[in-house]
Amino acid sequence: MPAARTLFENVWDDHVIASSQGEDLLYVDFNYINEGQSFLAFDQLRLEGRKSVRPEQHLAVTDHYLPTINRQAGIEGIANPEIRKVVSMMANNAAEFGLPHIHMHHRRQGIAHVIGPELGISQPGMLITCNDSHTATHGAMGACAIPIGGSNQLRHVVATQTVWMKRPKTMRIGIDGTLARMVTAKDVILSIIREIGIGGGTGYAVEYAGSTIRAMAMASRMTICNMSIEGGARIGMIGPDDTTFQHLANCERAPKGAYWDRAIGYWRTLPTGDSAQFDRELTLDAAALAPMVTWGTSPEDCSPIDGKVPDPDSFSDPERRRHVARALEYMQITPAMPLSEVRVDRIFVGSCTNSRIEDLRAAAGVLKGKKASVPGMVSAGSSEIKRQAEQEGLHRIFLDAGLEWRDSGCSSCNGSNGEIVGPGQRCASTTNRNFEGRQGRAAMTHIMSPAMVAAAAVTGRLTDVRHMALA
Repeated sequence: MPAARTLFENVWDDHVIASSQGEDLLYVDFNYINEGQSFLAFDQLRLEGRKSVRPEQHLAVTDHYLPTINRQAGIEGIANPEIRKVVSMMANNAAEFGLPHIHMHHRRQGIAHVIGPELGISQPGMLITCNDSHTATHGAMGACAIPIGGSNQLRHVVATQTVWMKRPKTMRIGIDGTLARMVTAKDVILSIIREIGIGGGTGYAVEYAGSTIRAMAMASRMTICNMSIEGGARIGMIGPDDTTFQHLANCERAPKGAYWDRAIGYWRTLPTGDSAQFDRELTLDAAALAPMVTWGTSPEDCSPIDGKVPDPDSFSDPERRRHVARALEYMQITPAMPLSEVRVDRIFVGSCTNSRIEDLRAAAGVLKGKKASVPGMVSAGSSEIKRQAEQEGLHRIFLDAGLEWRDSGCSSCNGSNGEIVGPGQRCASTTNRNFEGRQGRAAMTHIMSPAMVAAAAVTGRLTDVRHMALA
């Protein structure tokens, strides 16, 4: 009998074309492209006289640089000329190379890592690439989704529908048990990153497993896989199951009829075998987890909301001690300060991590009937989600609370579209990164779940949402 294989091995091995010098040449089922440095790949392809070998297996998505306001004015409505140029280049490159393009006026416009699973393009067993570090989001579908560089690797994928990759080791992170009230997928992944550190997953393909993961809806699974890169892993995966199939059954681009039956038969062969071996394993008790917030300038700089800011001297590793000292200086907070006393200047709900309809419902559930004491914005992950939220009346809750209801896109996650947090301002955010300057020069970011961000909007400080009265 052949040895049992992991989910990752099942998918990776099915896509190996050749091997050489420690790397595998992999067939790419689908490739997403955003504006970030992709123009370098297209410039090189143009110089070499190359075209896309299979353009229908690519999707260009304008999401990072596209502002979430003033869309009706078109490209000329983008005030910043550099941002306008990048958005325009994306449209021109997609048109020249014959690639499908979800542009600023497309009815399905949104963030690539939201609209791919939403449309059912991303499916179990696929090998997916994108020139973005959060490509692992699609791994929640049971795909092997890998970030690639926006220059040479993207050029190679567009021209050949293949990519050279070094095979990673395997890690399984098991989370078992029932999450307590108001503890979410965002708290789970932040807890994992706190445990393993930002380099703990480096060189591994991570599979998230256990009863907690199996009980999660697809949106929560995507949040988990999305932040794999913040723990150092470029690949994060969850085995496909009935929850996955039920999601895909309603998707526009999923297989239909006899093709669906064949697909289901294949998808059921993908999950990790009972006796499969991993290079590293880690387990967490879901019942022990609490709502998390970051206090520093790395996703691993996080603690339960009822905790305190740590003292740099409490860390034994000299490098970690130096980082924490610098982080506290940048974040303008002091050791032993209760996290619940940290005041915020504004909030943001959005990003490829937490902008799905479930995330908007969670934030609205906290905000309903209340007023925000600080300004902020809410940006859905896609135009479809925005329409659904409006049909459910969620946008009215945000507007009545005093927050901005924006169009879909990456928005204030990294500020490349000009939607930044001001210098010296502190933002409670549902995003994935809190690096120095991530949301704007000298901006300070605290990462947390949508419900926690909503609680901070009401009180004007980091707040334990478990103590909030919900409508």
